[in-house]
Amino acid sequence: MAVFTEVTPAQAQQIANTLGLGTVTQLRGIEGGIENTNYFLSTQPDHSDHPEAHYVLTLFERLEAEQLPFYLFLMKHLAQAGIPVPDPQPNAYGDLWLHINGKPATVVNKLAGKSQLQPGPVHCAAVGDMLARMHLAGQDYGREQPNLRGLAWWNDTTPSVLPFLDAAQSTLLQTELAWQNHLAASPEYQALPKGPVHADLFRDNVMFEGEQLTGFFDFYFAGCDTWLFDVAVCLNDWCIDLSAGQLDEVRANALTKAYQAVRPFTAAEHALFPSLLRAAALRFWISRLWDFYLPREASLLKPHDPTHFERVLKERVQRPWRPA
Repeated sequence: MAVFTEVTPAQAQQIANTLGLGTVTQLRGIEGGIENTNYFLSTQPDHSDHPEAHYVLTLFERLEAEQLPFYLFLMKHLAQAGIPVPDPQPNAYGDLWLHINGKPATVVNKLAGKSQLQPGPVHCAAVGDMLARMHLAGQDYGREQPNLRGLAWWNDTTPSVLPFLDAAQSTLLQTELAWQNHLAASPEYQALPKGPVHADLFRDNVMFEGEQLTGFFDFYFAGCDTWLFDVAVCLNDWCIDLSAGQLDEVRANALTKAYQAVRPFTAAEHALFPSLLRAAALRFWISRLWDFYLPREASLLKPHDPTHFERVLKERVQRPWRPA
């Protein structure tokens, strides 16, 4: 469990009072996560005939309050467009965030279901379909923010992690980073469709009830980037053999076929598919190296193994892939 900032029951009740949620009946830290503090929060509405309500309380450990409007209003925008995402709860003035223990925080409704950690083709197809719908629904979102874990962050962070790598790892990281900088400056890359993206849609950020997708959550890495990068992030998690990093082509084709049934890929996207799969692997290798070797203090914090995405990156370099 990653709990960077403790929240007391009394503080939770104060939050519930501010948002008009009723009496707090449960407050429990959520396992997993390395960026924010998260708690399950259950309340009994003041009207006794209403059932108990379930929420997620998030305290932002790195994001400042000035950065929150992009994420929270994006979630609100998508929810209003029919995309199943957590809906931030407003106070009486329409604000979607508050402060607790000096940290900005928000409360969103808890999605039904659970994460599918061993997905089959049907789950991957559901993710592809909803991801395309989410991209289209976000086209008219009025706020702009770059992907804060995009290329600029990779360039800034790499010097900090290089001292911890051996010669082969250092060469791989610097060679791939140079390639991604070259790619980003190309006309082909500039032609890729762009818009708001989730940018972190791993298996543990999607909910299912059986084979039914019930929601996407954890939008706090979202930003404006290429839609293909978002697809590549999904493929590198949902459609791989976790032990080897190899793509499972049955699952990969299920995801991309379902996506294209809603929003067909452009010619530029087809051409750059292998390169964006490499970009998505690089992004998470760098961030996991950073979290592993330069960790912050937290209760029971367990950083992810960075060698996983090192393997994935090597696989994407050695075995380029495009959808059927």
